[in-house]
Amino acid sequence: MYAPYLPETAPFTPEQRAWLNTFFRELALRTFSSEGDGQATTTLPLMGVDDQSIPTPPQPPRYNRKHPFPAHLLQCRRLTGEGSTKDIRHVVFSLEGAGLSYEVGDALGVYPENDPELVAALLKTLGYTGDELTPGPDGTELPIREALLRHYELGILPRPLLEAAAPHHELLPRLLEDSEALTTYLSGRDVLDLLREAPSFRPDPTTLIGLLRPLAPRLYSISSSPRVHPEAVHLTVGVVRYQAHGRLRKGVCSTFLAERASLDRPVSVFVHTNPNFRLPADPDTPIIMIGAGTGIAPFRAFLEDREATGARGPNWLFFGERNRATDFLYQDELEGWLQRGVLTRLDTAFSRDQAQKCYVQHRMLEQGRTLYAWLEEGACVYVCGDATHMARDVEATLLTIIQQEGGHSEEAAHAYLTTLKRTRRYQRDVY
Repeated sequence: MYAPYLPETAPFTPEQRAWLNTFFRELALRTFSSEGDGQATTTLPLMGVDDQSIPTPPQPPRYNRKHPFPAHLLQCRRLTGEGSTKDIRHVVFSLEGAGLSYEVGDALGVYPENDPELVAALLKTLGYTGDELTPGPDGTELPIREALLRHYELGILPRPLLEAAAPHHELLPRLLEDSEALTTYLSGRDVLDLLREAPSFRPDPTTLIGLLRPLAPRLYSISSSPRVHPEAVHLTVGVVRYQAHGRLRKGVCSTFLAERASLDRPVSVFVHTNPNFRLPADPDTPIIMIGAGTGIAPFRAFLEDREATGARGPNWLFFGERNRATDFLYQDELEGWLQRGVLTRLDTAFSRDQAQKCYVQHRMLEQGRTLYAWLEEGACVYVCGDATHMARDVEATLLTIIQQEGGHSEEAAHAYLTTLKRTRRYQRDVY
């Protein structure tokens, strides 16, 4: 009886291990050894087996988190209208030649660069020219200007940096002993703030770099289906800008994409697989999608995919934003899906269009009876958005609907929701 030749501890990916096991199995079947006649082992063709029976070895992805793909930016189009309090962009990258594949529900990792104006202010505050050589993340030397621009976080104050600056700072020694007070202090502050508040703290370039965190990629839910856009990937990006401590603050990656990324300069990206946010295997399964703001991103991908595959299951979307006139993201596409029957129901909540604020959870309660009926018919529920407020409120509303419409006790409602989670009928993509 054939058994795998490679133990699970062998240093191969599951795909490589499977191919090698198949290869050795076919080799064993083809090899005939004449026992006792002194002849050498002879390889004989196996009846019904030709060279095509041994599969081509799977190739690992050429590009990944450690080796990102240099993608060309094709589009960065503003979705919000004139007068909106938000700046939300539809961003498109080309994946042509990448050999990358993704599924709806996955995310795209984007490596940003820091704001050059922030880097210039840091260099001036520190008294650096910017040309001082310092170790990069891979150990090679590079000018500190480039290191701060491309390789290190400037919006995060890690504890080693705080501890190094504490002897030069009036408040830090006490704050480091009080986690709650420290959290309050850190809110909205960056490395430049710390250096300005501790003017006698002036580490040399190499010491400073050693106290900073590497610049991490930012993950964005993919808002396209590969069946519709096989050589591209779409994102829905909320551009972060706000005032804090007397300065304008900018989201590192969102403003990089909106203000500084150019069509002729590649951006490093990779696919981040999210197996816990997937469409149901059965295309006839009803789905309920609940998203606010940029949380609509994966649901645009879901709807593109369901239309492309001809899935017959009904699709219900709850979408929330501030104002219908300026913030109805992908309005034309959603209304088109409604007209074509791809989107079965669309319930919107625009919180600032009336005196009493209205959110997606309020629309859910209004449709509680129908929503519960969909659950009883086997619908899957998907939630995407802010984890702290929106997703928490949506889950509480789901529990309320299960109790009220299903006649369940509080304990039974929690058990019902737990079953939905366990059977993958309740999935969340929150941030």
